[in-house]
Amino acid sequence: MHGTVCINDMNSTKVVNDLFSEDFRTDPYWWDDVDQPDLGSIVPPAEADVVVIGSGYTGLSAALQTLRGGRTTVVLDAETAGWGCSTRNGGQISTSVKPGFNELSAKHGAELAFRILKEGHDALTWLTRFIADEKIDCNFDIPGRFHAAHNPTQFARLAARIGQEPAGLETGAYLVERSDQRAELGTDTYFGGAVFPRHAALHPARFHRGLLTRVLEGGGTVVCHCPASDLSREGPAFIVQTPRARIRAGDVVIATNGYTGALMPWLRRRVIPIGSYIIATEPIAPDLMSRLMPKNRIVGDTRKLIYYYRASPDRRRILFGGRVSHSETDPRRTAPRLHADLIEIFPELAQVRISHSWAGFVAYTFDTLAHIGRHDGVYYAMGYCGSGVSMAGYLGMRVGQRVLSRTQGQTGFDDVTFQTRPLYSGNPWFLSPMVAYYRWLDRQNR
Repeated sequence: MHGTVCINDMNSTKVVNDLFSEDFRTDPYWWDDVDQPDLGSIVPPAEADVVVIGSGYTGLSAALQTLRGGRTTVVLDAETAGWGCSTRNGGQISTSVKPGFNELSAKHGAELAFRILKEGHDALTWLTRFIADEKIDCNFDIPGRFHAAHNPTQFARLAARIGQEPAGLETGAYLVERSDQRAELGTDTYFGGAVFPRHAALHPARFHRGLLTRVLEGGGTVVCHCPASDLSREGPAFIVQTPRARIRAGDVVIATNGYTGALMPWLRRRVIPIGSYIIATEPIAPDLMSRLMPKNRIVGDTRKLIYYYRASPDRRRILFGGRVSHSETDPRRTAPRLHADLIEIFPELAQVRISHSWAGFVAYTFDTLAHIGRHDGVYYAMGYCGSGVSMAGYLGMRVGQRVLSRTQGQTGFDDVTFQTRPLYSGNPWFLSPMVAYYRWLDRQNR
């Protein structure tokens, strides 16, 4: 796609010339060197000890546990394996829990707040060890995160939060004043920030392929393009209906996160699917990349409608993501908005075109916490609120342990109610006014 693109954005029309490269694609950048897996047209077995619905990080991690625990396991997916956010995310890894200690303490008490936040730290530690132990080649690196303050008020809040870290939850984070910011990030847009040195990065599709390979090598059956259309009980067993077979299962795990559908309405009422959008630039000159991303940090900022970005693993491109729309799903329409935001931060990229633009759905929850548990006998883990690269696999592992009746499956999230709201059935009708309000908040105190 080449030439002039007109985008109707709110009350104005933005004209973008030569925005897209000649080889522009609407598939994730990560798919360029990791093809979607072709597992053939498999007929699921009539019986299995465990059926896992969803073949992303959560589902495969749960399946790996149950397989290694001696349980026959079938993984179902409505698309190809990992088609959702497990191969669409930005590959940034944090300690995963969004609320801070003070906020969680006010709601749940200090002891439970500590346990919840500790799960985020444990998830990052687990992922680091898991990748090393399993020898998964996924460009894993620990460059640290620069968390940028988009206004002076947010810088002060960052400073306060870092200064109040409880014993046992230290992150090693430190402040960077605006005057020193260019040593971390080549822009004057922000008002300083904080470095979280333990935060990491990986190639999402390579990590997913490593998980998938280990499940298949462990004897798991992964069935693609085979959605679970009905879930019922037959005595002590579950019956999972698919277009290809009726499967009798001893246990069922739901691992669908932002793609949770009508199969289990109780879960659908508790997760909010929100579109997240990413663009990849054309290759950037090495000297320019060195100025813009001098320490190769992954980057996020303090906006309510956040931007998150990083260099590609080969440091040739910048991958830039954000939540720029409440409903738009066409990557060709969201790409110009992201590009405009990118060049506001890095004006030097004004003439650099977009090679990829894609989208995926993350799952938020009403308390902005991940949740794991069992409802009507069905196990689940979901609601990672956009920070699921480590937490999804970690809680999938914990779910697998629960299926095996192992006490290690207990987590700090166990005593937190999985909330919903009256009149909510899975369609987030309230996102439009929320996005407008958050956009207004982000413009304040600049």
